[in-house]
Amino acid sequence: MRRIMSLFPSFLRSVVSLWLAASFLTSTTAYAGFSWWFWTPGDTVDHVGYSPDQPIPFSHKLHAGERKIPCQYCHSSARRSISSGVPPTNTCMGCHRFVKTDSEYIKYITEKYKKNEPIEWVKVHDLPDFVRFSHQIHVTGAGLECQACHGPVEEMERVEQIAPLQMGWCLDCHRKKDANIDCITCHY
Repeated sequence: MRRIMSLFPSFLRSVVSLWLAASFLTSTTAYAGFSWWFWTPGDTVDHVGYSPDQPIPFSHKLHAGERKIPCQYCHSSARRSISSGVPPTNTCMGCHRFVKTDSEYIKYITEKYKKNEPIEWVKVHDLPDFVRFSHQIHVTGAGLECQACHGPVEEMERVEQIAPLQMGWCLDCHRKKDANIDCITCHY
């Protein structure tokens, strides 16, 4: 290779060397960027601290904390379904037919209830489509408390994601609990 390069003037050798180095750096950067994009499941998985605006400022601190309403009173699907579910407005109306009926937020819920329309909550904890996660298995089967993944929700005025929800985080828990770590346990 040196013999061939010696046939060219020195400035051309410099240009070729710079071009080879630039090509190498560009392709390495492109490969690294693609790998990161391909292996990172999405923005919402590792979104610790994510706390979106909601249609009404629902306080878990008040309801689950001060009033001691159990998580599964509102999220009753958690013990028998893949999803924990968003409570229907009739769950809210169980109490709010009588409690704080003059509040603008309760009036909003009441209006939605009377029109048979759902409240369109913004999802806080979101996993990629290729992950199979069942609340039922974790809540009923493993006996985990909601706080194991969702943190101290009963202390949160506004719910936020406290765990990274990345595969490694889940695997750490599975290993501690001696739970199955086969790929097909969580992936389709």
